[in-house]
Amino acid sequence: MNELMAARSLSTRPVVTLGGDAVAHVKDTVCDAAAGRITGFTLSGRGLLSGPPKEGLPWSAVYALGHDAVMIRDRRGLVSAAAMMAHQRTLRARVLGARVLTESGTEIGTVLDVVVEGGTDGRIVGFRVAASRRLAPGRGRRHRRVYVPRRGKVSVAGRSLVLPDEAARHVADGLPGLTALVVGGVPGPGEVSPP
Repeated sequence: MNELMAARSLSTRPVVTLGGDAVAHVKDTVCDAAAGRITGFTLSGRGLLSGPPKEGLPWSAVYALGHDAVMIRDRRGLVSAAAMMAHQRTLRARVLGARVLTESGTEIGTVLDVVVEGGTDGRIVGFRVAASRRLAPGRGRRHRRVYVPRRGKVSVAGRSLVLPDEAARHVADGLPGLTALVVGGVPGPGEVSPP
């Protein structure tokens, strides 16, 4: 398994070719929440006066995703931004701020971020959530930030994500705990069991 990364942390990362040419910066992440995948990135120009690029970066053109940059082989992987966005929406428009519910109707909280596996398939493995009091009782408001694994199919209904009931059985306090859940499917360190 590759390293897990928060999708929002990818914003403003430079997009660089293997030859070392800086192409653009990541502006936002484009996702298909129901399929559980990141499908690409919208881009911003490299300078103040450059204006928005007319190109987007599909996930299939990403060679490597690192802490400092998004690597692509060359500019040929870029596509028309309009074509890439035709049937997709950005993470901010579609997922961030959405309510998270279980199939049985239990409110988990509100999406703060999406966690992706840094591999080549753009798989969404979990969500950083401002947890509801029911999910994280006895915690102060600031300390109710938890990670919920994406288990099974995710349904999208308006501005709500509906996860299988199993997804809320264990939540992690941080990325290491979420990694343990995703890799082993067992409770990891720093996990909280909801009541």
